[in-house]
Amino acid sequence: MATQTLAERTEILRPVGVTPLLTTEQLMARYGVSNWTVNQWVQQGCPLEPTAFRGRRFDIDKVRAWMTEQAGELAATA
Repeated sequence: MATQTLAERTEILRPVGVTPLLTTEQLMARYGVSNWTVNQWVQQGCPLEPTAFRGRRFDIDKVRAWMTEQAGELAATA
């Protein structure tokens, strides 16, 4: 069996309501940002998913919704 990409696994799991959680490194790669930027996002309220293990995990759908909300707030203050 060929290895699936995160995007492929996400599409396979989406119909049953399961979304793979991203690590900080995966989130950095997805958005092309640094660890510092992700830390700033978290301090500003970017949603984290609770885990039973060390490290932060992010639900990409919740991160996208948060980013859309942040963009709307920024536009409203401009």
